[in-house]
Amino acid sequence: MRKLLNTVYVTSENASLRKDGENLVVSVDGAERSRVPLHMLVSIVTFGPVSISPALIGACAIAGLTIVLLDRVGRFQARIEGPAAGNVLLRRAQYRTSETPAGIVRAILVGKIANQRAVLMRAQRDHGEDFAPDDAQRLKDVVERLAGILRRVEFGDDDPDGLRGAEGEAAQRYFSVFDQLVRSDEPQMRWTGRSRQPPLDALNALLSFLYTLLTHDCRSAAEAVGLDPAVGFLHRDRPGRPSLALDLMEELRPVLADRVALSLVNRGQLKAHDFEIRDGGAVKLRDDARKVVLAAWQERKREERLHPFLEERAPIGLFPFLQAQMLARHLRGDLDGYPPLIWG
Repeated sequence: MRKLLNTVYVTSENASLRKDGENLVVSVDGAERSRVPLHMLVSIVTFGPVSISPALIGACAIAGLTIVLLDRVGRFQARIEGPAAGNVLLRRAQYRTSETPAGIVRAILVGKIANQRAVLMRAQRDHGEDFAPDDAQRLKDVVERLAGILRRVEFGDDDPDGLRGAEGEAAQRYFSVFDQLVRSDEPQMRWTGRSRQPPLDALNALLSFLYTLLTHDCRSAAEAVGLDPAVGFLHRDRPGRPSLALDLMEELRPVLADRVALSLVNRGQLKAHDFEIRDGGAVKLRDDARKVVLAAWQERKREERLHPFLEERAPIGLFPFLQAQMLARHLRGDLDGYPPLIWG
């Protein structure tokens, strides 16, 4: 169990939650693990099979506490809330802000571009001696260029389209040197450029699968705090697209999904034979390889790291939920701005 931002996250499978007096009690295998006064909480989020007593559900409904149920991998299942929940007011604030989104778009892009630089700078630190001189210079040039784009985003005007243009340039620069981060000797595992629908090589197929997993996590995070996952700020509205989930994942893509992909390839956990080419040239992961990726993804999410804004340690898998909560607090007026996640 983890308590962050007045929310209890229950990540132990087969835990049981009950009310004892005015306290939430969390037990695992019959042994009490934690006890928290209900008046100190705003929500409870559970992962996987967890039992919740009717008395606790009733007490949370009366007190205005929300209970969110997620499955083992963090996909949203249900939200239990009483009549006093303020999600209507929150969503109205979200819809109003989506009409003038520049402040939130700027914050999201600051986080994304800073984290793209962090991935490239880590490659410079870890493997700088292995790069050919020309490759080392290209990587250095891109790192410096991203710094310039970051300054432009931070201190430029409030035109959302201009901010989106800066994001596109940053992505193009970042992926132009992505192959230098790949250590595999197999030609089929090298990076030649971004392809999405469908992915046309192994590394793009791997990234697309990881981005899908991250999108699910961010959609669950938006649902968990009562935000509308379809209405975003950076990503424009489109029928059937979870635009807010795509917004929330932007800061996490480089340091979570991209890093997991690179680790799997560079450590030799995935090889060319783990992918298959379908009709039309689309490339996809084989079933056994997908299990390897899912195991690495869950292992990465269990790692603990200091959250730079909250200054508390938390499992990385909870970061989408923490960012969604801070976005909700900003929309409610509790925070002056949305604090992006910047990887140190």
